[in-house]
Amino acid sequence: MMMADAPIRVLVTKIGLDGHDRGSRIVAAYLRDAGMEVIYTPPWQTIAGVVKLAMEEDVEVIGVSSLATDHLIIPKLMEALRDAGLRHVHVIVGGIVPDEEKAALLAAGVSRIFGPGSGRDEIVESVAMLGQQSRSERVDEFSETTL
Repeated sequence: MMMADAPIRVLVTKIGLDGHDRGSRIVAAYLRDAGMEVIYTPPWQTIAGVVKLAMEEDVEVIGVSSLATDHLIIPKLMEALRDAGLRHVHVIVGGIVPDEEKAALLAAGVSRIFGPGSGRDEIVESVAMLGQQSRSERVDEFSETTL
């Protein structure tokens, strides 16, 4: 289990056929510069691959970058994370997500959605907060399963 003062671990990824990775590289640099441990994947990841990597790397937050319709696959990612016992891992989505589809992503369990123009400080502060929440939720889940 992570120590409280250990850096937040974030997986930054692109799922599906969207190969535009400039935004995700910029966000990964923001998070790294803020002292977080960032695991960055090349584009075109599968849901199974992201879940496996999240488990292996013991991440608290997954950031999915979406510049096409790839955000429609996010509810399947949320389900796969729950099935893998990773309920404590928070997922954020960044990129171009139509307003009419944001509610469905939030209902599926996405913690935050960042659109074009989101600021560095807003992103970094949100990921730090979600990372700390993830750690608390993980401790709570562990306590519930061991009682």
